[in-house]
Amino acid sequence: MQTNVARPLRSLGDFFALALDTLLQMPRRPFAGRELVLQSWFVARVSLAPTVMLSIPFTVLTVFTLNILLVEFGAGDFSGSGAALGTVTQIGPIVTVLVVAGAGATSMCADLGARTIREELDALRVLGINPVQALVVPRVLAATFVSLLLSGVVILTGLIGGFAFSVFVQHVTPGAFAAGLTLLTGAPELVIALIKAGLFGLTASLIACYKGISVGGGAAAVGNAVNETVVFSFMSLFVIDVIVTAVGVKVTI
Repeated sequence: MQTNVARPLRSLGDFFALALDTLLQMPRRPFAGRELVLQSWFVARVSLAPTVMLSIPFTVLTVFTLNILLVEFGAGDFSGSGAALGTVTQIGPIVTVLVVAGAGATSMCADLGARTIREELDALRVLGINPVQALVVPRVLAATFVSLLLSGVVILTGLIGGFAFSVFVQHVTPGAFAAGLTLLTGAPELVIALIKAGLFGLTASLIACYKGISVGGGAAAVGNAVNETVVFSFMSLFVIDVIVTAVGVKVTI
C-alpha cells in the first residue's frame, strides 16, 4: 500500500524537478538554437493542418447552438459577440493544446523515449553534455512558441468560419455580426487566451519530455509513455483552463 502511494508521489516530484531544471537551463549557454528551429518547424508542420481543420467544426457547432438561442430571444444580431467570446477565450486555446498534445507532444515523447532506451542520453552525460539543456529546453520552448502562434490561427479561422456559417446559413446580418465582435471581447480576453495557449504548450511539452527521458524498458514502454503523455496533457489542460479562466474573469471584471 505504501509503495503504491509513494510511486506516483515520487513521479510527481521528479516531474516538478525536471520542470525547475528546465527553467534554470533556459538562459544558460551554449543555447541549442538549431534544435529549437528544427523542433519549432516540426511541431508547426504536424499541427497546423489538424488545428485548422479542428477549429472549424468546433466554432461552427458553438455558433450554431448559440444562434438558435439568440434567434429565439430576437437577438440574432448579437451572434458575433458570442462567437468572438467563445472562440477567443475557449475554443482557440483548447483546440491548440488538443492538437499540440496529440501530435507534437507525443512525437517528442517517442523521440526522447527512443533515445533513452538506446542509452543516447547516458552517452551525452558521459560527454559532459546536459540532456535537459541540449534536448528538453529547445523542445519546451518550441512547443510553447508554436502554441502561441497556433492559437492566433485558430482564433482567426474560427471567426471567419463562424461569420460564414452565421451569414450564409443562418442569415445573420453581416454588419451586425462584425459590429458585435468587439462588444464583449477585447485586449484583456485576447491576452488571457494567449496566456492559456502558452501554459498549455509549456505543460504538454514538459509532460512529454519527462515521460520520454524517464521511460524504462523496451519499445512497449515507449508506447505506454506516449499514451500517458496524451492522458496527462488533457487532464492538465482542463485544470489549467479552469484556473486561468477563473483568475482572468476575476481580474477583467
